[in-house]
Amino acid sequence: MISDLLLRAAQNKKLENLVSGHPLTRGLVGRYVAGVSCEEAIRVARQLNCVGIDVSLDLLGEQVEDLAESSAATEQYIETVRAIAEQAPGATVSVKLSQLGIAVDAQACAKNLDRLLEASAAVGVGVEVDMEHSSVGRPTLEAFREALPRHPHTRVAIQAAMRRTPEDLESFTEIKPRLRLVKGAYDEPLSRALRERKEITAQYLFLTDWVLAHCPDPAFGTHDDLCIEYAKKAAAAAGVGKRDFEFQMLYGVRRDVQRQLVREGYRVRVYVPFGTQWYPYLMRRMAERPANLLFFLRSVVGR
Repeated sequence: MISDLLLRAAQNKKLENLVSGHPLTRGLVGRYVAGVSCEEAIRVARQLNCVGIDVSLDLLGEQVEDLAESSAATEQYIETVRAIAEQAPGATVSVKLSQLGIAVDAQACAKNLDRLLEASAAVGVGVEVDMEHSSVGRPTLEAFREALPRHPHTRVAIQAAMRRTPEDLESFTEIKPRLRLVKGAYDEPLSRALRERKEITAQYLFLTDWVLAHCPDPAFGTHDDLCIEYAKKAAAAAGVGKRDFEFQMLYGVRRDVQRQLVREGYRVRVYVPFGTQWYPYLMRRMAERPANLLFFLRSVVGR
């Protein structure tokens, strides 16, 4: 299956070096990645704000190898938060705990996350915790749960593809945190994750009802027409207003749908990545939506 191949490609360092250094691809990533610097990402954020779309900035990067790297990544996130506060008010920052050291030292990661959340709260910038591969899934939820009493406005992503997700959500019943429901974009074993698209979509729809019933200000990360329409109807049936939840989409994907939702009165937030480590991110986006790959290949052929 092409999606599985792309997910494996995301982890292939040799292929990453080949693709990243190719002159044809470097010019194409701009459709899905805002740029290398935070300044470039903020420029994109402002453009989206002008058409009524909110933004979450994502500093691209993968798992760090030691505490020094995790500390440096934390400082980068804090610098991003301060830049958002000064130049793109209303934007949030999305953080991967693998960059804060979750796989190196969970306690050190928790301290790094707390530093980031304190810095964000001080300048009024929201933080969204991304969900990554299942190898760091449980520790990510534990770190989020630990931080929540001090930082209740933090939001965490939950993947519909994971078999454990309904159980994870039940554990949040009393806490009622802010959640972002996504399908999931990592290569996972069958024992841990659903693999068939129909199964994943069915679980996404089931979890949509749960999130609307139990969580304040939920976000639905999806480009799937079926999931979008279901969320609209489910929210209306539950008495949740158009401005009391949001749709989240990726930069460069289904821009027409993003703007149509805004015209209909819904809140829309676009996930805007920036940085030099774009290859794994891009491969996962292709795997999620093979139509993106077709666009990418047509662009290469047409150059």
